[in-house]
Amino acid sequence: MENLNKATKDIQYKAVIFDLDGTLINSLNDLADSVNKVLASYNLPTYDIESYKYRVGNGIRKLMERSLPADKQDLLDEALEKFKAIYAKHNLDKTRPYADIIQLLQTLKDKDIKLGVCTNKHDEAAKAIIKTLFDENTFSQIIGDKAGLKRKPDPGKVLAIAKNWDIAPQEIAYLGDSGVDMQTAVNADMLAVGVLWGFRTSDELKENGADVLINSPLELLTAVNFYK
Repeated sequence: MENLNKATKDIQYKAVIFDLDGTLINSLNDLADSVNKVLASYNLPTYDIESYKYRVGNGIRKLMERSLPADKQDLLDEALEKFKAIYAKHNLDKTRPYADIIQLLQTLKDKDIKLGVCTNKHDEAAKAIIKTLFDENTFSQIIGDKAGLKRKPDPGKVLAIAKNWDIAPQEIAYLGDSGVDMQTAVNADMLAVGVLWGFRTSDELKENGADVLINSPLELLTAVNFYK
């Protein structure tokens, strides 16, 4: 655990908003496998799993754009539809919650801390995965990528969650594994908690405004002073 910017003990936090991929769930294999199947269908080169850590995070259109060769960007719309169809069938082949995530969520619920999810994963897939992997009613707010809403790091979606809860943004911790997530928290004036078990590095999290870095999910309980 590393405190970087804010004196977190001075505020009692009432809610937590989580990123999904790389924070709550390890979905990298299913994402990579699905994109690679699309690329293989065009007889294009595929990529190793690790490289996808730097392709994900800005929505599936950007994921596909980053994965198609520069001279094949004309395939983007078609490839994106192929990806959606493949991923819908295979998004739970290997995807699972990270170790201790379930325990963390239950502990926070026992403390009456409100829980939400804000992700750049398309909304339908996000909600389907959450419904399968987590107990019903774990999260009172879930917002993914859908028409009419700007993607993170725009703060609109997390601020909408805060408004629905009637909780000040300054009383909410936002957890994520990427620079985009830290920017989102900063833009919303929420506590930016960077998680080190996900897809990106501590340097990226620090450079984009992380207030706190945690090495494992249960560290959140001591890193942040939750409302009692």
